[in-house]
Amino acid sequence: MPVRIDHLYRHPQLTETVARLIYDEFWADRDGMSVADLVAHLRTTDDPNRIPLSLIALVDGEFAGTVNLIDNDDRNRAHLHPWLAAMVVVPPRRGQGIGTRLVQALLAEAARLGFPAVHFGTDGPGFYSRLGAQLHEQVTPDFCIMRFELPSPAAVPM
Repeated sequence: MPVRIDHLYRHPQLTETVARLIYDEFWADRDGMSVADLVAHLRTTDDPNRIPLSLIALVDGEFAGTVNLIDNDDRNRAHLHPWLAAMVVVPPRRGQGIGTRLVQALLAEAARLGFPAVHFGTDGPGFYSRLGAQLHEQVTPDFCIMRFELPSPAAVPM
């Protein structure tokens, strides 16, 4: 199964599809964002040399998942940035390593941009721990803030 990770801005025809997947996974049962809001945000991910960034996974040319690098995802923790956000794989492709590939690609992008760490909130820390994330703060029994420490830019192969 050939998986290709690419920037969403190179595939503008998928912007609404990506927005819908993020909405269905994270926003459908609560207030705060609409599909249109997400489409508008994703359209700002048009420069690979700054955040926000949106990466997508393509399997045999078909959209399979996404992950995003944003400035911050928690007003109460504004000093923590950037953040990994909205990592989701389409249901039929889950469990095939696509999420791992997306996270690894996002971390490589963040390191390339010179960030020392990437933070994120999750209710599923096991997946991220297996990839090397560390607990930053246990917010509630079911939710925590984690971080990935990144290599210095000089240590990232070009």
